[in-house]
Amino acid sequence: MTKDELAIFAIAGNEAAFVQLMQQYEHQLYRIAYSYMRNEHDAVEAMQELTYRSYRNIRSIKESQYIRTWLTRILINICHDMLRKQKREIPSDLVVDQHLDHRSDQATEIEILDTLTSLNDEQRELIMMKYIEDRSNVDIAQSLNIPEGTVKSRLHYALRKLRLLFKEEGI
Repeated sequence: MTKDELAIFAIAGNEAAFVQLMQQYEHQLYRIAYSYMRNEHDAVEAMQELTYRSYRNIRSIKESQYIRTWLTRILINICHDMLRKQKREIPSDLVVDQHLDHRSDQATEIEILDTLTSLNDEQRELIMMKYIEDRSNVDIAQSLNIPEGTVKSRLHYALRKLRLLFKEEGI
């Protein structure tokens, strides 16, 4: 069976065709993932996420001949998301307590949690969804049934309020 025929069957919902198609493109896609992520573990994780997302959305493809391009685009987006997430995370062994002076980490965590309770429920929920659950703005918008732009502006105001509260409390 040709790649185009496999793509047609996969788009129609044939799981075996989807698996075969992914196996045929696996090496090419893995090389792309590895070139972005620069390590095997993250490249494999990106490939797993690609498999999940593409299987979930395969019926959205209109032209079967573009399936490789579609898979590549999804993979690149996944890699960019993962890289952005890695930039936001600071490894715990690199954290310097220069702002904590003589305070303990536990005391600071309690102060931060107390400050979060100073936000209204909506703002606290947005902060938790975005930074604790690590959800995307699109995902948050869908969960709350509001436009993505509204999520962005509400997060902006919530973060601004948090900064002011942290300055007031000396955190």
